[in-house]
Amino acid sequence: MSREGGESGPRSGRIGIGLELDAVHFKILDVLRENGRISVAALAERVGISRANAYTRFEALRADGTIKRFTAEIDHVRAGLGITALIFVTVRQQMWRQFRAELARMPEVEYCAITTGQHDAMIQIRVSDVAEVHAMVTERLAGIPAVKATETVFILDEVLKRPYVLPSDHPRQQRRPAPDPSPADVPLGKMRFVGAAEGRAALRKE
Repeated sequence: MSREGGESGPRSGRIGIGLELDAVHFKILDVLRENGRISVAALAERVGISRANAYTRFEALRADGTIKRFTAEIDHVRAGLGITALIFVTVRQQMWRQFRAELARMPEVEYCAITTGQHDAMIQIRVSDVAEVHAMVTERLAGIPAVKATETVFILDEVLKRPYVLPSDHPRQQRRPAPDPSPADVPLGKMRFVGAAEGRAALRKE
């Protein structure tokens, strides 16, 4: 990986085959999050490094697998898929392989995750109307022996959707210890615990 530009600072971690991500890598990923088709020259200008450095770092991110692929993001409503629903599924535990195989054959499924809690999996589907959701639940999923039960939730509005999040999105805030309140500062109805040494010192003064 190129050292051109002389960037220094704490490294955030090691990933993949050994590439160490630093602040410059995260800046590159931040810019690509907004525009994945940006030119190398524009990327370098946005990040504040040379073009050669930007290209070397970009290729390293791809080679290491940090950047998996580039794809297009579409407007699902304009594409005719205005209904989005979450289907929570309870799976018969000995039949997970069948559940995964059947799910892979359903093109309506945009996302599926194995979850903790009351249900075993969460499926997100995008379809054209409510009737398709009904058919998905009552016919296709109900017809899979691996599926024990389902619960469906319709999404009314997608308030926030990011392509991905980065560690640099979460600045570490230094937490200062809260000052020990004086007896007068303790709200009514709350207890203040006094250490044994502090209590003995107060008794001596009295």
